[in-house]
Amino acid sequence: MSLELQGFSVQRGGVALFAPLDLQVAGGAVAVVMGVSGVGKSTLLDAVGGHLAHGFCCTGRVLVAGRDVSALPAEARRIGVMFQDALLFAHLSLGDNLAFGLAAARLGRTARRAAVEAALTQAGLDGMYLRDPATLSGGQRARAALMRALLAEPRVLLLDEPFSKLDAGLRAEMRRFVFAHVKARGIATLMVTHDPADAVEAGGMVVEL
Repeated sequence: MSLELQGFSVQRGGVALFAPLDLQVAGGAVAVVMGVSGVGKSTLLDAVGGHLAHGFCCTGRVLVAGRDVSALPAEARRIGVMFQDALLFAHLSLGDNLAFGLAAARLGRTARRAAVEAALTQAGLDGMYLRDPATLSGGQRARAALMRALLAEPRVLLLDEPFSKLDAGLRAEMRRFVFAHVKARGIATLMVTHDPADAVEAGGMVVEL
């Protein structure tokens, strides 16, 4: 599933944060957005995902698999997001956290449980359905957050500094884990990062804002 931005820009108070952006990301590829702090990298992701904060507006088009989703609400765009913080719900077990991300069409309890268990296994978290998220390591939380995003069956994935809070060794491991999963699923991915090593490992287009 591809992602395309056509003449896309974000404005605040009538002032553009960056020049209009034209970008094409094929399914399974990762495009990287870099730039100094405050230039609008995370705001770009918010705009693409349909989560733009009050006071901002955007121009141009966002196409997902060739369909213009610019006017659609966030929940209808089929765009997933992974942040630098895992943002797991403290009041839910690990398995219930992942189940929260399941596509609405998967309604049967047995099917939902099986899907979550399979995702936990893929993430190296087999047998941890009932675990308290607070007991997980940083790497386990990051893997769980990715699998929750993927269970929603997104066509596009947005990554906002997803590895920045991990130590160097774990960061390299998570890069491989994330990029392998989006490639295997053919998900077009747009990642914001300050780390040049992220861009090298992604192996795709790099955009400087």
